[in-house]
Amino acid sequence: MGFWQRTVVQPGKLPLLLLFVAFIATFLITRTITRLIRAGKGPFRNVAVGATHLHHSTPGIILLTLGAFASVSVAHTPPWLEVVAVIIGVGAALVFDEFAMVLHLKDVYWTQEGQQSVQAVGLVAAVLGLSLIGTSPVGVEEQSSLEHALRISATIGTLVTLAAVVVCAMKGKFRLALVSLFVPGLAVVGAIRLARPTSRWAKRYYAKDQAKMDKSARREAAFDARWDPRWRKLGDIVAGAPSSE
Repeated sequence: MGFWQRTVVQPGKLPLLLLFVAFIATFLITRTITRLIRAGKGPFRNVAVGATHLHHSTPGIILLTLGAFASVSVAHTPPWLEVVAVIIGVGAALVFDEFAMVLHLKDVYWTQEGQQSVQAVGLVAAVLGLSLIGTSPVGVEEQSSLEHALRISATIGTLVTLAAVVVCAMKGKFRLALVSLFVPGLAVVGAIRLARPTSRWAKRYYAKDQAKMDKSARREAAFDARWDPRWRKLGDIVAGAPSSE
């Protein structure tokens, strides 16, 4: 049995893989089109119904709803489940590309707050990617003892990474938690180091230790001074520079 059959088809990961590919491809295409519209280039234009601008999260919600209904009603046999996975991936990408607008309930697409959409997309993509990479050590036929050991190691590594990412988030290191999903081992370092002084973790565990709280504040200031400009630059590259008001 080939690698594709043993790692994708047999564990039932083909629908998830198609969903992942559809999600990433739709997001990249959508961002490219919106940036072309913003720059006034190409044949693309905003869609409006009367005087109402139709945001692409609207068809995204429709596709997500259709995909959700279909996922519990269609036969779980090829190719129906795979088709539903693609529909869900496309719909989810359209919605999460405007996540910040839904969060703030106003059009912040080309503002600094609008870059939260890209962070949300990155988080979803990372979770989907980890789900694909995470391998099951059981239920796979014709695997050698070495492959079985590698599958167990990969499963343990994925679980440790997810646990460390949760700790990073609890310590107020949300951007580090996001990046850690793409860089194995980074989450563990972030989970061990001090929490941000404004996080719930710090308020709970550092409240009676002023020295640790002060050290946390100094580290936060130094870290933000070094990395915030680079993070904003990366956000501008991916999401587009915010409009000045």
